[in-house]
Amino acid sequence: MLLATPAALSPRAAPALPDAALALLNGYQRDFPLVTRPFARLGRETGQSERAVLDRLAGWIADGTVSRVGPVFSPRRVGASTLAALRAPADALERVAALVSAHAEVNHNYAREHDWNLWFVVTAPDAVALARVLREIRRDTGCPVIALPLRAEYHIDLGFDLIHGRRAVSAAPQRVVQAVELSAAQTQLVAALQGGLPLVTRPFARLAQQAGLGEGAVLEQLHAWLDSGVLKRFGVVVRHHELGYRANAMCVWNVPDTAVDALGARLAAADGVNLCYRRERAGTDWPYNLYCMIHGHDRASVQARLDAIRQDCGLDGYPASVLFSTRRFKQCGARYAREAVHG
Repeated sequence: MLLATPAALSPRAAPALPDAALALLNGYQRDFPLVTRPFARLGRETGQSERAVLDRLAGWIADGTVSRVGPVFSPRRVGASTLAALRAPADALERVAALVSAHAEVNHNYAREHDWNLWFVVTAPDAVALARVLREIRRDTGCPVIALPLRAEYHIDLGFDLIHGRRAVSAAPQRVVQAVELSAAQTQLVAALQGGLPLVTRPFARLAQQAGLGEGAVLEQLHAWLDSGVLKRFGVVVRHHELGYRANAMCVWNVPDTAVDALGARLAAADGVNLCYRRERAGTDWPYNLYCMIHGHDRASVQARLDAIRQDCGLDGYPASVLFSTRRFKQCGARYAREAVHG
């Protein structure tokens, strides 16, 4: 979804949630039940009715607390994607950001404190389409753009514990592997899924109808994608800012290629690190190859956590930069298929 008004990342109190609501929001970011009536099971497991679960999720999606309920695909296992940055004149930032966000292939678009002041993620069905979108963004905005493709993931999107601030940690560095070849039926399923699970009593039956498959085949395919790593997780996808994590910083280092995996593994295991990965450098324009994201309730807490992480992980001696987010122009699920059936 494209935000009607760009969201400034300013203080906002976290919502106070009753136990059943918190259990639903926090407990099913991963391991969502892939069964015929998943919301009924969530109700039984959290002590509420199926209708109450559906109403809560619909309300959270409406107010922005939840982005969607659905899949998070592993980076570059389906289609092609990259993080990209753009250098826009300060007085034209909103206009340029609107041009970038207008592309359906752009699913995240943030302003950050740096000369490279607009950061966005592009996901497309294949590398040719990805290159086309980047060319169009350069042409339409008239601004320099750098692409920073993923090279290895150390910790990416395994969910976030809203109670203790902990999260699952990837066991070992994972190299970017070749994208899987999707059949026509699988492509239709991805198209149906990418906007999120429909909030109905039998959502997988609805998906099956849209994708031209049987309900059992849809469930079997989702289990297979999870088992093979094509899906990183399936569940409730929350927005940190709406839940009180009002500050976030992208922290980057230029470290030797021979040391990046060891340092990345240490960084990924550090408390407070929500994402950690290695990306391609962009020459002298952008010499950094090691990244992490830190979210916190305020800027001071993020900075304090970063200071401790630098020391604990042996990163103090490397060239680095810290880019705090200042505006959120777009945040939605990635679009892997050319035509989304719903969402």
